[in-house]
Amino acid sequence: MPDWPDLYLMRHGQTVWNAEGRMQGRLDSPLTPLGEAQARRLAWLVRDLRGMARLASTAGRAQQTARIAFGGQGFALDERLHEIDIGDFSGRLSSELHAAHPEAFARGPLDWYDLAPGGEHFAGLEARVRAFLDDLDGPALIVTHGITLRMLRLVAMDLPLERLAEMPVSQGGLHLVSRGRHRMFL
Repeated sequence: MPDWPDLYLMRHGQTVWNAEGRMQGRLDSPLTPLGEAQARRLAWLVRDLRGMARLASTAGRAQQTARIAFGGQGFALDERLHEIDIGDFSGRLSSELHAAHPEAFARGPLDWYDLAPGGEHFAGLEARVRAFLDDLDGPALIVTHGITLRMLRLVAMDLPLERLAEMPVSQGGLHLVSRGRHRMFL
């Protein structure tokens, strides 16, 4: 297992589309008032962490969260931290997708991300995440997305893809991956 630096991982706050049950993927919607409160919670959780890189996905929802969480401190954007591309499923309601594509949702709870027509699929996301981790040269505070955050943890902890759905992700929670181990702070 490569010796990657400590990762302080955060998911963006709740968005309008999260609240509606609409799938975002590479599309975007703004934070809700709850999402802004979750970002303020992140700011509190990371308030004493200094001297490390601050990075965020290029998605507006991640940037909006990072501006709040990092308290006006600068941060770099990295396209590799963007959410998995879900192709034709982007922008559609989860309930609509379940009705129209029951076969994609018949397996595990996250397997549909790997079956989305025109999507990036897990192999593409894993390659993108590995390239990101390989380029890190020290501990980092990272604002990203639910599936990407899971994949970052999976790769950094050297776990098989089958474990992806077991990994909890919390909006407003901080995930620390250090030396192959995970801790969550709420």
